[in-house]
Amino acid sequence: MEPIQLNNELHVLDDFPTVSYEEWKAKATADLRGVPFEKKMITHTYDGLEVQPLYTAQSWSSAADPSGFPGIAPYTRGVRPLGHALDGWDVRQEVRKPTPAEANAVILEELQHGAHSVELKLDAAACNGLDADDRRAAGLGGREGVMMYHRGHIAQVLHNVVLDISPVAVDAGAAFLPAAAVLAAQWAEQGMDPGKVLGSFNADPLGVLMLHGTLPLPLGAAIEQMVDLAAWTAKRYTNVTAIRVSTTVYHQAGASPVQELAYAMGTAVEYVRAMTAAGMDINTAVKQIAFHEAVGCRFFQGIAKLRALRKLWAKMAMACGAEQASIAAMQLSTETSRRVLTRRDPWVNLLRNTAACFAGVVGGADVVTTLPMDAMVGPSDETARHLARNTQLILQEECRLNQVVDSAGGSWFLETLTDQLAETAWALFQQVEAKGGMIKAALSGYVNEQIHAVETRREKDVATRKAGVTGVSEHTDVFEEELSRPAPDVESLRQEAAAGVLKWRRDHRDQTSLATLQGLAARTSRPLGDMTEAAFQAARAGATIGQLSTALSAAARQQDSVEVAPLTMHPYAAAFEELRDATDAYAVAHEHKRPKVFLANMGTPKEFLARANYATDFFEAGGFEPVTNDGFADAQAAAAAFATSGAKIAVICSTDKRYETEVERVAPTLRTAGARTVVLAGNPAANEMKYRSVGVTQFIFVKCNVPDTLRTLLKEEGVL
Repeated sequence: MEPIQLNNELHVLDDFPTVSYEEWKAKATADLRGVPFEKKMITHTYDGLEVQPLYTAQSWSSAADPSGFPGIAPYTRGVRPLGHALDGWDVRQEVRKPTPAEANAVILEELQHGAHSVELKLDAAACNGLDADDRRAAGLGGREGVMMYHRGHIAQVLHNVVLDISPVAVDAGAAFLPAAAVLAAQWAEQGMDPGKVLGSFNADPLGVLMLHGTLPLPLGAAIEQMVDLAAWTAKRYTNVTAIRVSTTVYHQAGASPVQELAYAMGTAVEYVRAMTAAGMDINTAVKQIAFHEAVGCRFFQGIAKLRALRKLWAKMAMACGAEQASIAAMQLSTETSRRVLTRRDPWVNLLRNTAACFAGVVGGADVVTTLPMDAMVGPSDETARHLARNTQLILQEECRLNQVVDSAGGSWFLETLTDQLAETAWALFQQVEAKGGMIKAALSGYVNEQIHAVETRREKDVATRKAGVTGVSEHTDVFEEELSRPAPDVESLRQEAAAGVLKWRRDHRDQTSLATLQGLAARTSRPLGDMTEAAFQAARAGATIGQLSTALSAAARQQDSVEVAPLTMHPYAAAFEELRDATDAYAVAHEHKRPKVFLANMGTPKEFLARANYATDFFEAGGFEPVTNDGFADAQAAAAAFATSGAKIAVICSTDKRYETEVERVAPTLRTAGARTVVLAGNPAANEMKYRSVGVTQFIFVKCNVPDTLRTLLKEEGVL
């Protein structure tokens, strides 16, 4: 008997015949049963871009790709041929501890456990060019960052940090030049080889102006300082950038991806123009600019945004005459979007962090910062920082995201979305240029208006829960233990720091270098870089950030200051978290008894469960305690249960068919049993007046404004 021959090969194409897009669409349209395909299957971004349900080779042809490989202009696929496959991306963490000693402890902990670099955020006083002992620093010292006012503080903060291995970035707001001078002075004091120093000074005067609405010096003077710093940095440091074009201020205020890209290009063009007008060559100017983007939870849009940014920058820089080698030196960093993080149920922020990090890496970021999950609560603790850091380490060392070069490349969807974002952003960038450039567009209010238009639409989507916020507007736990991160006594810390600054000044009384700086700053013309060199020498001699800022202000006396409406952050969860705060405060004041809502579930679970779940989510989002049950067969049973529930609000939950006959019996009965407010779960449509006539006062349904409805009911409860 001959053995049976088995064929174990799988031939997918033979077993499953090819289906054309037209055939698929015809079947999908039939399954929609009369609902228009375009309405149900095609979604739109806030930029008006269409996202199709299915993409094919006809959607994006690889033949249209001008490069096809990473490392080749226009660098959509990345500026490095091997991406970060060899050494991984730079895992960076932000340091905001107020005292230098605390900041140093955090830095050493981060670097010892896997972080590659750190970003030092200076406190609000230093960011405004003030020392701790300045009377104007009251309320600013120790707020939002590290109290670093001179190179002695920098030495404390960076104690035992190997600076030729670990890059140091500094975010000093409007005081970027004094901070850069102080950091550079410390590098020099430690005998660092300028060719081996790694870091960034992150000058972004327009971004600071849009964030705060004003600057401590005129914008023109700030840009002059930025240009001088860039020229000095280019001459002195091979691996340090002076300028950061950051769109986080626009992003946090609600800007769309297209707006972020257009404003990034607009800002970069303004900075390049300022540098070349002062005498810098285009290639040197281009290499001094690094880009910084916030990335949220929509990771496909985040990936496409970063790829489009490189494409646009290459197009713009080449149009200005820059060489490809200079463009390829581009540095791109990302951080978790603060507007997607929540105070309530902050553990979900771990997932948001993961999505943001994933998008940043796949999009080709060189540096990624993941914010601690408690970033919106208060000063982060060790556990939160550990989880933020390990999010990146797991994605890099276990998931090996960096091992695939340009993993988004060739995706019909992502390539199409990248091109759409780039084309639409370029058109908006041209509109900005037509208004006289980014600075004039920002000062005129145009940028604010454009962002506000998008943010208004987004807030509506969040309010109607079309865009849900897990743990806050959906799947809420009203009994969760709120995370607490007590804020330090910054005023006491400021006073302590002020005494230290006074002593430092007494020990470092060299006024010659400060006089030299002030004289240079007062001159209408000076060699590029000389002003920063003078600030650097003064910082080496012991000058503080406040002293350096005062000396530099001599260049600003003849210029007018400008003010704009500041771009404030709009967290997705803000409206709901405000209601939860009010309800929790009410509960604390009333023996931990929170307002209740009774679910009048009518019929069988099959009939009421869907709307009962919807109502539970709806009211828990406002801090109400739902009182649920297994359902009632008649109005009297529902009313009897309501009377013992302790609630003043009753929500009728069932099917539309059952509503037609039972609402007129249930609503009056609940009223008689003591219900102040009767709510119907479901859209009443043509029956609204009929239901109102029998005692229903509110309706909750998909697309209704949830915070507005909750606010009304909480006012009736005496919470607001």
